[in-house]
Amino acid sequence: MNIALVLSGGIGTRLLSEVPKQYVTVRGKMVVIYCLQVLCAHSMVDAVHVVAERAWWEPVLTELPDVSKLKGFSVPGKNRQLSIMNGLIDMERYADDEDVILIHDAVRPLVSNKLISATLSGIAGHDGCVPVLPMKDTVYLSGDGVHLTDRLERSKILAGQAPEAFVYGKYRRANEQLTDDEMMGIYGSAEPALMGGLDIATVHGDEENFKITTNADLERYRGIMG
Repeated sequence: MNIALVLSGGIGTRLLSEVPKQYVTVRGKMVVIYCLQVLCAHSMVDAVHVVAERAWWEPVLTELPDVSKLKGFSVPGKNRQLSIMNGLIDMERYADDEDVILIHDAVRPLVSNKLISATLSGIAGHDGCVPVLPMKDTVYLSGDGVHLTDRLERSKILAGQAPEAFVYGKYRRANEQLTDDEMMGIYGSAEPALMGGLDIATVHGDEENFKITTNADLERYRGIMG
C-alpha cells in the first residue's frame, strides 16, 4: 500500500499572515486542498494521512471533495521531522512495514501526477526515493557565514523536493534511532534515512513544484492559478 503523509502543521511565520500559508484561500480553496485532491485522485496512492492542528481538521474535511482515501489526522510536533514521526506512529494501526510512505508538504500545491508516479516507481528496489533538481548557480561554501571559503562541485549538489517516498518500517526505525536533540536538527525528510544507512534513489524533480514560503511565493502561485 502507498500512503501519502501530508504535512500541514506549519504556522507560516515567514508569510507574516494570521492564517498559516497552507490555509490561505486561493480561488475559493485552501492551499492544502490542491495537493490533497491530486494525491487522493492518484491511482497509485491508496491512502492519505494529514498532519495538522486540530482546529483545521474539520475545514479540511469540509473542503476536500472526496475523503474516501483519507485515513486520519495527526497533531504536529515541535518541528517538521517530529510532525512526520507523529504521523508514522498514528499510521501503525493500518500500515505494514513494507508499505511506502509518500511524504509531501501542503505548501507544494502544484505537485503533478507525473512526479508522484515517478517517485513511487523510483522506490522499487530501494529504501527510499527523492525527487531532486540540479543546481544552476555556482555553489560556494562559507565557514563563517561572511567569507567564501571554498567552491563546491555543482554537478554533485542537488536540491531536494517533495514528495519523498520511503519504506514505512525501515524509515520509522531510522527515525526512532535518533535522539530528541538530533530530531530537532533535522530539516529534510531524507536526513534520518541517510543517517540510518538506507538506500535512497533519486528521480528528476519538477521546476513548477515550488514551495510557498514567502509572500512572493504566494503571489506567484496566485498568478499561476489566475
